[in-house]
Amino acid sequence: MDPRSNFALLPPLARRTPSRILYVVLDGLGGVIGAEPTALERARHPHLDALARDSALGRQVPVAEGITPGSGPGHLALFGYDPVGVPVGRGLLEALGVGATVGPGDVAVRGNYCTLDAQGLLVDRRAGRLPTPRSRALTARLAAAIPEIEGVRVEVLPGLQHRFALVLRGDGLGAAVADTDPQQVGVAPLAARATDAFSARTARLADRFVEQARALLAGEERANGVLLRGFGSRPSLPTLAELARLNPVAIAPYPAYRGVARLLGMHVLDEPGPGADVAAEVDALERVWDAGYDFFFLHVKGTDSAGEDGDEERKAGVIEEFDAQVPRLRALGPDVIVITGDHSTPGPLAGHSWHPVPVLLHGPWCEPDGMATFDEVHCHRGRLGPALPAPALLRLALANAGKLGKYGA
Repeated sequence: MDPRSNFALLPPLARRTPSRILYVVLDGLGGVIGAEPTALERARHPHLDALARDSALGRQVPVAEGITPGSGPGHLALFGYDPVGVPVGRGLLEALGVGATVGPGDVAVRGNYCTLDAQGLLVDRRAGRLPTPRSRALTARLAAAIPEIEGVRVEVLPGLQHRFALVLRGDGLGAAVADTDPQQVGVAPLAARATDAFSARTARLADRFVEQARALLAGEERANGVLLRGFGSRPSLPTLAELARLNPVAIAPYPAYRGVARLLGMHVLDEPGPGADVAAEVDALERVWDAGYDFFFLHVKGTDSAGEDGDEERKAGVIEEFDAQVPRLRALGPDVIVITGDHSTPGPLAGHSWHPVPVLLHGPWCEPDGMATFDEVHCHRGRLGPALPAPALLRLALANAGKLGKYGA
């Protein structure tokens, strides 16, 4: 079934009930079967295994076979949205995640501080992962010095480490602009390039911002330039309340995932913040469990960070850290539990990949597999199949929670 059908299917069928759904996203969870033991295969996770025995397992495809998803599309798919039909720039998610207001016609961009040599060539695309306090000071300097360009308002907001968000507010701004980050060192940053005629002004403004920022940062040893990525405008999307009559809340410490949650109309908890351990996130979940919400999004970042560093042992350690909290999650008594990732980040590839992502669905009518282990091999054999379209997960969660009525007479 076409995943875009959620927009047509769910609004007339969805109904409010007291049942509660817990959605856990272990970012970058999946690995590659057979290359070497995956992080899930290396880790000891007895509580996940016990849950798996009473659950349906499978592997889900966030976008399409062979397509490597970014975090934005991967999350949108998990929440029932078509990641191809609704492209969302990473800049939009970063801006929403750090608290910016992005309205119709605005263009949001994700920025990185970078290090350039005397010839203007990139030495470090992330400025040594600049400490957040220093990044905030530099961002405040840019915000004060560049309030507008050519009559367009410029808002610069601090992110974590080397990141910041840029929002352009004015008339006639398109978001179809290619990144200025060449994704390699030893070369010069790229000029902003519009990929349609309507976005030519945005590209020119972006180049002027980069030029002015570089002049302001010229005396910095590390962060003496900026790169711009993920140009995006705010799409017209139904919220989860409109799509599925849910009252959702998000426990997501990092800005991009807060941005996804805000885009979809979730209430986002201010705490815990970045760097919090899994136990602190579960503490926050417990505090709001009886606050009237019926959909709980819990995001764990450490699995992805370790995978991108090529460190499967550390990734396994994050899985074990999460596993230790599973009894607390089950004790809350959620009617439905979904545990998966937004994409795979195999350590051997040290980055996102196209491989299907393990998924566990626990609920009163899920038809358990009886599988004794939660890993890629057992999920591949599970009842949900080896290539479940990710947008189907929301339908299955709603159905198992008794939140969908009958289709047709």
